[in-house]
Amino acid sequence: MPNPPIVVVGAGAAGLLAAIFAARSGRPVLLLEGTPDGGRKIVVSGGGRCNVLPSALAPERFVTDSSPNTLRKMLTSWPLAEQRAFFEREVGVPLALEAESGKLFPASNRAREVRAGLATLARRSGAELRNNTRVADLEPGGDGRWTVRLDSGPPIGAGAVVIATGGLSLPGTGSDGTGLAIAERLGLRTIPPYPALTPLTGSGHEGLAGISLVARIDAPGTGRWSEGGFLFTHRGWSGPAVLDLSDVVSRAEAGAKPAALRVRWSALGEAEWEQALRSGPGTPLGALRRHLPERLAERLLAESAVEPGISLAQLPREARKRLIARLVRYPLPATGDEGYRKAEVTGGGIELSEVDPRTMECRRLPGLFLCGEILDAFGPIGGHNFAWAWATGRAAGLGAARFGA
Repeated sequence: MPNPPIVVVGAGAAGLLAAIFAARSGRPVLLLEGTPDGGRKIVVSGGGRCNVLPSALAPERFVTDSSPNTLRKMLTSWPLAEQRAFFEREVGVPLALEAESGKLFPASNRAREVRAGLATLARRSGAELRNNTRVADLEPGGDGRWTVRLDSGPPIGAGAVVIATGGLSLPGTGSDGTGLAIAERLGLRTIPPYPALTPLTGSGHEGLAGISLVARIDAPGTGRWSEGGFLFTHRGWSGPAVLDLSDVVSRAEAGAKPAALRVRWSALGEAEWEQALRSGPGTPLGALRRHLPERLAERLLAESAVEPGISLAQLPREARKRLIARLVRYPLPATGDEGYRKAEVTGGGIELSEVDPRTMECRRLPGLFLCGEILDAFGPIGGHNFAWAWATGRAAGLGAARFGA
């Protein structure tokens, strides 16, 4: 074939962007997707609304075992304002800011509109989309060309290949780790994958299921923290504050490092609680109820061995100190997580040092480009992981288009 196509493997968020920007070069682009439709994570994200972007990027809150500086270069290679303009002007999806959360959603609140708009733009840019086409393996050839082997059907010769297959999270969407397995067979260095942004499990709080509040969680010794919605479930805990630090527990299960999470149940710190529990009339339960759901307040008092109806004036100093410790540094008894079944992203993946941050080309395998969730990086919830997919997908598409041109 005199002009073999650029083959993009995976029609998710990163793959669709790679196909769009590669096809705009005028080179033939073939987008292969193993499911009947592709982009399923786009459709299910944000409760079916799709949090397309955050209103502000937070590179410092991304997690990687690779170079944070390399991660920042990749993430910020496409400014946030330009990303928003792309969706509104080119994809045709106006975005609206949800002021309370700082998230940007489609004005229609329909995630399917995002997927449909991207697929339409990919085709309009010249890419050919083939669904129900599973890639089995990749074989490098001479002068940067590749052979793409399929589960069924003849192999495809490619002038460049972009792997955008995602990781292992939400397997019901089609994520099965194919790209990671191929990368390992090709000899690329990887960080062992683990579920991230997933609910945590543990026992002892079953009677609090259904309670939600805003809390802050710290992971001592890591410098990491999260603040936001916290939900007690029948199996453990969920909500944005929990999801953002769930990897601390996930990785401890694999023996990576000890798990420790400490919860501050309200906006009040130690000094504020000291004042609230020492001054004025009332009882400990009354003081806690002003800032916490009643069932949680009762549980914290019981665990601290504090009589809820005693007057504040009669509360012993040691009892007050025990209670304050549980109010501001509560040890969350998490022993596990809900795994990839409910994980929003996959942690770990291909080390960022394997990739040129400007083009996303594999440094050791010319003509191979990598983007999205398959790489060793993930951010907090709130659109940051889509921003990573959009930015790295675009860079990979542009890099593949320039390769061999």
